Amino acid sequence: MHFIRLAVLFCLLFAIQGVKAQDTDILSKADTVIISGDTLIMLGDSLIFTPKSKEIYWRHGGNFNLGLQQVSLSNWAAGGASSFALNSGLQLFANYKKDNIIWDTKLTVNYGLNRQTGRAFATRKTNDNFIFTSKYGRQLSDKIYLSTQLDARTQLLHGYRYFRPAGAEQESRNRISDFLSPGYIQSSTGLNYQKEYNGNRFSTIVSPFTGRFTIVLDDSLSRAGAFGVIPGEQVRPEAGMSMTSSIDTQLMENIRWKADLNIFSNYEKLGNMVINFNSVISMKVNRYITTRIETVMIYDESVFIEQDDGTSSRAIQLQNLINFGIGVDF
Repeated sequence: MHFIRLAVLFCLLFAIQGVKAQDTDILSKADTVIISGDTLIMLGDSLIFTPKSKEIYWRHGGNFNLGLQQVSLSNWAAGGASSFALNSGLQLFANYKKDNIIWDTKLTVNYGLNRQTGRAFATRKTNDNFIFTSKYGRQLSDKIYLSTQLDARTQLLHGYRYFRPAGAEQESRNRISDFLSPGYIQSSTGLNYQKEYNGNRFSTIVSPFTGRFTIVLDDSLSRAGAFGVIPGEQVRPEAGMSMTSSIDTQLMENIRWKADLNIFSNYEKLGNMVINFNSVISMKVNRYITTRIETVMIYDESVFIEQDDGTSSRAIQLQNLINFGIGVDF
């Protein structure tokens, strides 16, 4: 081992003399040579030389969170019902950056349910969404990119509306949604303003060239013309303009806010709006325990929501979850 070190030292000194012979005297005044791992330190001129580290083009990771709640009652004089609730979420990302090219991909999958004794349908879904986005861009200036983005959204399982018919003792339900019923695929090309600072990220894409496809694969929902498709059709294509913004910022030491906003307007009926807003505030208690406040807001003029009085009308869809449980970053 000592022989190898001496041989390496001899080679380095020989190389230094060769450089000196070519009128490069950066190391000529060095008095001492120290080899430490991959670092060469020349004392005398206080020169420190470290081999160039390998560039990292890919950054990837994610987060998994799980929250559970259980209430068990037996002979409970104050009344109530036993219940069990679960809410889970998985977020994955993979970002690529090399020279003037960026490619950011993100996947979000959430699912939650609630089970309560004494109901006709004891187990009911409370949260269910699947969101995949991928953005590819070429840098035009310091913070401006020409970008193309793909945005795909749907749910994983059946969705039901629960109601009690007049005079009935038990609740009934109607299936109102399913996997890819609806599904939304949006492709857009435009200018992307993107900024990163101190671990925070902000991005906005304005696209005058956007294609949006509403998919309803379920035959019964398709025949009913659900989610704006022509009755009997399974796909509704639209052309329009869009704006997509996202932010990922550290509000406080243990509090982080991530939000995405997508707005689309159809050229055929300019001024109509489809709005999707997702917000997650994560508050870390420690490495594994977190509290999450999740908000989802959707407004789509093509979607009519059945009201309690039996009528259907456009309405803002709002979901808000407060979850305390396990959170793991990786």
